[in-house]
Amino acid sequence: MLKENFNELHIFLVVARERSFTRAASKLGVSQSALSHAMKALEERLNIRLLTRTTRSVAPTEAGERIIACLEPRIAELEQALEALVQLNGAPAGNIRLSAGEHAARSLVWPKLKSFLREYPEINVELVVDNGFVDIVEGRFDAGVRLGENVDKDMVAVKIGPDMRMAVVGAPAYFAANPAPETPHELQHHRCINMRLPTAGGLYHWEFEREGKSLRVRVEGQLTFNLLSERIDAALSGFGIACVPEDMIQDYVKSGELIQILQAWCPSFPGYYLYYPSRKQHPPAFALMIEALRYTE
Repeated sequence: MLKENFNELHIFLVVARERSFTRAASKLGVSQSALSHAMKALEERLNIRLLTRTTRSVAPTEAGERIIACLEPRIAELEQALEALVQLNGAPAGNIRLSAGEHAARSLVWPKLKSFLREYPEINVELVVDNGFVDIVEGRFDAGVRLGENVDKDMVAVKIGPDMRMAVVGAPAYFAANPAPETPHELQHHRCINMRLPTAGGLYHWEFEREGKSLRVRVEGQLTFNLLSERIDAALSGFGIACVPEDMIQDYVKSGELIQILQAWCPSFPGYYLYYPSRKQHPPAFALMIEALRYTE
């Protein structure tokens, strides 16, 4: 029975993970009709309904969840064993899926991955950029990247970047017409470039600290973005004041294209960490990537 059902079981796992025949078909490179026939054949052969189908979604039944719980750890063990065998015959190989926010991906992860991937051409990396708090277990990621303060306590965390600091900046033309604020409270009288939070959908309240006291300021302005690059461009274009990671605007400050203000109110905080859900032995490719991303003073 295993030989007959193996391909169908693999298809079932992909459909269950994607919660969609359309996405599963795209991922597997086959037609939706072929997937539907394969699932129907598997359910008839096992005499068990594995999926609940509606017009909008697909979800595993209780029996389907039990099969997933049985199959996934065994397939993961098989993949690790196969990858370990590959290492005996040549260069490290394998597939790694990472989730990271826009700033982390651009400033840390991708720059470090370039040299890593050139050194290990048989290792494939999928980097998914998402500013939301992704559940890496549910999303089938091997690891994710977050600021240290946002990593769940039950995750293994590896520091991959230095401490960070936010910077409040504006263009010289803006400050020529609007005297620079001397305290965060004065930002309420300025045009500021807002950031839409990816999780709850609210606006980010700018965070400050001085002499151990924290302060959060709600700002207003003509523009709101959910992406960092647009906020920086809007500041450069004179549309108002932006609050962005300091490392992303240092060159603009040095060139005089942006003016940095309120430095005394912007302390440093823990930077980015790679996090993943288990301390058990990792495939060689994943262990190599951890070391490639690890931050060293």
